[in-house]
Amino acid sequence: MSDLNRKSPESLQDRLEQVQDLLSRHRLVEDLVHKQEGQHQELVEHLVHQQNLVELQRKLDELHPADVAYILESLPLDERLAVWQLVKAERDGDILLEVSDAVRETLIADMDSHEIIAAANTLDADELADLAPDLPRDVVRELMDSLDAQQRDRLKSALSYDEDQVGALMDFDMLTIRDDVSLEVVSRYLRRFDALPDHTDKLFVVDTEGLLKGVLPIKKLLVSSPDALVADVMSDDPVIFDPADDAGDAAQAFERYDLVSAPVVDNLGRLCGRLTIDEMVDYIREESEAEVLNAAGLREEEDIFASVWKSVRNRWAWLAVNLCTALIASRVIGLFENAIEQLVALAALMPIVAGIGGNSGNQTITMIVRGIATGQVQVAHGRRLLRKEAGVALINGVFWGVVLAAIALLLYGSLPLAVVLMAAMTLNMLLAACMGVFIPLIRLRLGGDPALGSSVLITAITDSGGFFIFLGLATIFLL
Repeated sequence: MSDLNRKSPESLQDRLEQVQDLLSRHRLVEDLVHKQEGQHQELVEHLVHQQNLVELQRKLDELHPADVAYILESLPLDERLAVWQLVKAERDGDILLEVSDAVRETLIADMDSHEIIAAANTLDADELADLAPDLPRDVVRELMDSLDAQQRDRLKSALSYDEDQVGALMDFDMLTIRDDVSLEVVSRYLRRFDALPDHTDKLFVVDTEGLLKGVLPIKKLLVSSPDALVADVMSDDPVIFDPADDAGDAAQAFERYDLVSAPVVDNLGRLCGRLTIDEMVDYIREESEAEVLNAAGLREEEDIFASVWKSVRNRWAWLAVNLCTALIASRVIGLFENAIEQLVALAALMPIVAGIGGNSGNQTITMIVRGIATGQVQVAHGRRLLRKEAGVALINGVFWGVVLAAIALLLYGSLPLAVVLMAAMTLNMLLAACMGVFIPLIRLRLGGDPALGSSVLITAITDSGGFFIFLGLATIFLL
């Protein structure tokens, strides 16, 4: 129970505040000691320094690597590096795996090659594969030379796959058994280990050539007769994956079938490794975060305490696109300057038309991108989705158009203006629905990320389109 309390979000936030408080006290005492003069100044400073650091290190040692990672991500760069120096060397590797890519880069930059290799040597091949892309090339080569043949082959295998393939996520730490032995023999075999690999809910049954024949769930092992043979109680039709399978599809399978682990086999049926629920949860979280960032036009995950220049580089591309689209919208308004001068109410009402259209478009595009991510939406579904979203937009457009028209009629007393406003609202929401379907599907068809810049693009289209439709209708029917 104490471990659960220690790892709860509330307790973790308290620990972060305690670490920040210790760092603040440490800086304050150092400043006070520096201002004092005397022959014992250095001794006092050293003692105070050591006392604070020992207490801080003790608090860090109590925390799980994931919790230390959270604290490191929550600190500015100078404080982060100060805390990083207090982490015990044998924990470096586990913590580097837990921090975000952006923060990991700052920590690795603060380490020399010997420290990096020492940290990496505490990790398994699949964990090294996660870390290797962020390491300097010379360190990776040196690390390869330090591994035994099996670990080296496993690391090369994991690195040979793209990051969104099953092979890049599979774990090599698994237990295999034969099908011609009794469950009693299997139980004695398991008792030889100090601990089973994490997330072991099943044992993998293979033949002499390493071909997968089935799986033996641990719960079956526990409740079946010890004299029964593995072949009689094993499952011979488990959910399996190929190393080249898409990781997103695998994540959906884990959710659909409530999997904890699953075997990964090559095209010859040989057992290559296994997928585990922790890797799938991490993958889903990373994909969700990437989707949110891409929708806002951010190129990559950003350290919240990164340098100004690095943040600028990460954000400028889609800001440039946004500037161009804003200029287009301004020119659309410029085409109707005379109409706006003659009827000032247009200037007050046109942002409403554009804003409601943008919101409607973002709703549509969010649903389509989510459907693509879950595998429910394909390019072939475009026509059906277009009809459905157009129907939704038409109903919403007419309803809210009538509401807005009534408000405009009360404010300005002009029925023609109210009718034009309702028509513009409906047409812009139809435009938003169409673009909300087309943008992600076209990007999917071209092999791009459907979420990348989607929010920026749909807003640009509904702004320009809304202004053009509303002011165009007003020019035709009101002036």
